[in-house]
Amino acid sequence: MQIIILFFVLVLAQIVCYKIMLFGLAVPIVFIYLILRLPINWHLNVALTIAFLMGLAVDITCNTPGLNALCCTLLAVFRYPIFSLYVSREDDMNVPTPSVESLGLGSYFRYMSTMVVIYATMLFFLQSIGMHNLPVTLARIGASSVLSIALILGLDSLVSTRREKRL
Repeated sequence: MQIIILFFVLVLAQIVCYKIMLFGLAVPIVFIYLILRLPINWHLNVALTIAFLMGLAVDITCNTPGLNALCCTLLAVFRYPIFSLYVSREDDMNVPTPSVESLGLGSYFRYMSTMVVIYATMLFFLQSIGMHNLPVTLARIGASSVLSIALILGLDSLVSTRREKRL
C-alpha cells in the first residue's frame, strides 16, 4: 500500500518539478526514488513493470515521448547489479529495502548517487540526440544530478520510518 501511495505522490511531485529548471540547467528528478526504494529481493519483472508505468505516467503528463519510460526501465535493470557493487552478499539478504536507515549513509549515498547519475545521463543524452551541444548536456547532467541527490536524500529521511529496537 505504501508503494502505491508513494507512486502517485512522486509522479505528482515530478510533474510539478518538471516545470522547474534552476539556472536553465538543473531539473529535479525525484520520482526515481521509488525505483531506488523497491525491495531488492523482488522479482525483476515486478520492478520493470513498476518502473515502466512510473516513467510512462511522467511521459504522458510532461509530454516527453517515451524518454522517461525507457530510462526508468533501464534503471530498474541496473538496480540490482549496482546495489551489489556497494553491498556485500551477506548484507544483501538482511536489507530488503535500500534506504539510509538500512544501509547506512555511505553505502546508500553511493548506490543512490550512481543510479541518479545513470538516469540523468541517459535522459539528457537522449533529449539532446547527439553530441552537438556536449558542454550544455554535461552541465545539465551534473546540475540535475546534484540537485536530485540532495532532494532524494531529504525525501528518504521523510519516508523512512525509525524502528526502535526493543529488548
